[in-house]
Amino acid sequence: MFSLSNKSVVITGGGSGIGKAISLLFAKQGAQVSIIELNEQVALETVNEILAEGGIAKHYMADVSDQQQVISVFKSIGKIDILINNAGIAHVGNAENTSESDFDRIMKVNVKGAYNCLFGVIPIMKANKGGVILNTASIAAHVGLADRFAYSTSKGAIHAMTLSVARDFLTDNIRCNSISPARVHTPFVDGFIAKNYPGEEDKIFEKLSKSQPIGRMAKPSEIAALALYLCSDEAGFITGCDYPIDGGFITLNN
Repeated sequence: MFSLSNKSVVITGGGSGIGKAISLLFAKQGAQVSIIELNEQVALETVNEILAEGGIAKHYMADVSDQQQVISVFKSIGKIDILINNAGIAHVGNAENTSESDFDRIMKVNVKGAYNCLFGVIPIMKANKGGVILNTASIAAHVGLADRFAYSTSKGAIHAMTLSVARDFLTDNIRCNSISPARVHTPFVDGFIAKNYPGEEDKIFEKLSKSQPIGRMAKPSEIAALALYLCSDEAGFITGCDYPIDGGFITLNN
């Protein structure tokens, strides 16, 4: 079950964190993995890890917010069976103190970046008589999180994009779903805490961990396992859905 043999998979932001976990697992399941990254070092490390395990992987340097770069990379890849729209950046701030430049930066990467990949991949999938798209949303698309105005806005857009694409391309055999993780323990989280809460790293990590009712952050591998199911043939009857993977955050945190 859950074989991705002979499937060509594109994973944006696939070199670190959740994207790396998805890249590793999908390669293990037989996929030909194409990682799109801005950070060449993490991309190479992940590709080399896959190759060392006997998998198939390449990396492509591209800025997802640049549509021509995305289209050029997709053309180089050729056949694409699965797209994981995972690249994204975070921001701390509310509607009063979020600057215009910061808001535009979040929208450019998180929203326009996802759109550019959708714009580039859908014609390829239509020509291939089908495909699967998985977008990385967030619990921020569903609940109010303090000081996450721009980020929440961007992830709400990802959720809405998912529904629109699923509806518009049903007859083209293109499935589109999204996942909404709560906090996931990645190097990004450690860096975020160190940058914004210097000297309080342990305290803040514990606080953020316990904000999930289950009492901890998710592991990247747990997010990857859900992504694998949703992109597999076993999930062929699922489209237009968002899947919270949140340790009970949305439903139990009241």
